[in-house]
Amino acid sequence: QVQLQESGPGLVKPSQTLSLTCTVSGGSITSTYNHWNWIRQSPGKGLEWMGAIRHDGRRYYSPLLKSRTAISRDTSNNQFSLQLSSVTPEDTAVYYCARDSSGGMGEYDYWGQGTQVTVSS
Repeated sequence: QVQLQESGPGLVKPSQTLSLTCTVSGGSITSTYNHWNWIRQSPGKGLEWMGAIRHDGRRYYSPLLKSRTAISRDTSNNQFSLQLSSVTPEDTAVYYCARDSSGGMGEYDYWGQGTQVTVSS
């Protein structure tokens, strides 16, 4: 059973960088065909895909967020991370990490429980 767990600060000040980590258990982030994703949901809005890192380390980013987003990984600890720079209150959301085992086709089979991040001074 694959499990994902997000961790990071729940409160970030405007203009700072939001940093989250997703710890994966029950499966390796280097396993073939898997894409490891960051997805968020702002109040009153739908799910927004932010980006992903593939099993071989290749990264994909949403065009809307690409200039502010960086995804990295730590294979020794089976973790991948999100950094979102220059945050504003509009970045307040529940942030999820999720696994796509369909080779990037958007079929998410495992999700973290989500972590609330509020951007406020």
